[in-house]
Amino acid sequence: MRDPDGLIARAGVRGDPNRDQHFLVDDRVLDRLPTYLDETDADTSHLLEIGGGTGALTDRLLAVGDEVTVVERDRELAAFLREEFAEEIDAGELTVIEGDALEIDLPDFTASVSNLPYGVSSEIAFRLFPERQPLVLMFQQEFAERMVADPGTSEYGRLSVSSQHYADVELVESIPKEAFSPPPAVRSAVVRAVPRDPDYAVENEAFFLRFVKALFTQRRKTIRNAIRNTAHISGLAEPEAVVDAADEDVLGKRAGAMAPAEFAALARLARDVGEPGDE
Repeated sequence: MRDPDGLIARAGVRGDPNRDQHFLVDDRVLDRLPTYLDETDADTSHLLEIGGGTGALTDRLLAVGDEVTVVERDRELAAFLREEFAEEIDAGELTVIEGDALEIDLPDFTASVSNLPYGVSSEIAFRLFPERQPLVLMFQQEFAERMVADPGTSEYGRLSVSSQHYADVELVESIPKEAFSPPPAVRSAVVRAVPRDPDYAVENEAFFLRFVKALFTQRRKTIRNAIRNTAHISGLAEPEAVVDAADEDVLGKRAGAMAPAEFAALARLARDVGEPGDE
């Protein structure tokens, strides 16, 4: 495996916190990341990496995947990856895409292992989740804890419901700051997401996710008041009709105590009687 410090030296770059660049340089962590796919029975024929940096993780993914596509938005780093991995590119094992992962068309992939840029980690994660493929993603520790949180805990929120709607999510490793160059201000964590269908029915996914978002903006309020106060977010034309039709036990709860299945049932009711606008 290529030495991560050697890659940084050959690239002639330094990580820039102002540009959300923190290069993972701990060999032990780099070696472990692809192994978190093992328990998912993931198809490794085409691995996707978002944020290739200087290629330390790319190198590990090439050892386990038949084909790897890496997306890198930094022009200089993308050029370095094409030079450093010219042999693998010529062999058809690696494709380097220069561009923003939120804007480009992503290729079909069978799994993704990525150290995401933290400033856009949420947006990228929710671009990957609907692809319904196994994911091993690095986030800030606090963000990761919110993804995997259970109802009734202080970390539980919109992020928890949305993530767990798409997959079984598990925090598999906490990473110290010193594993990166330069060290970030906070600890990091690795989340493994195994896609699965939820154990509840959702008739309109876009409305469900928007409805969950709306109610969590009023997490200190009861569900009754949250429905009334967030029609401008949920798009409900008749929030009072939803309140009149909903079960009293649900209306007395707060969003932080609602399981994803309860949100789904309430969202179905809201669509039936609340006259949501364009979706």
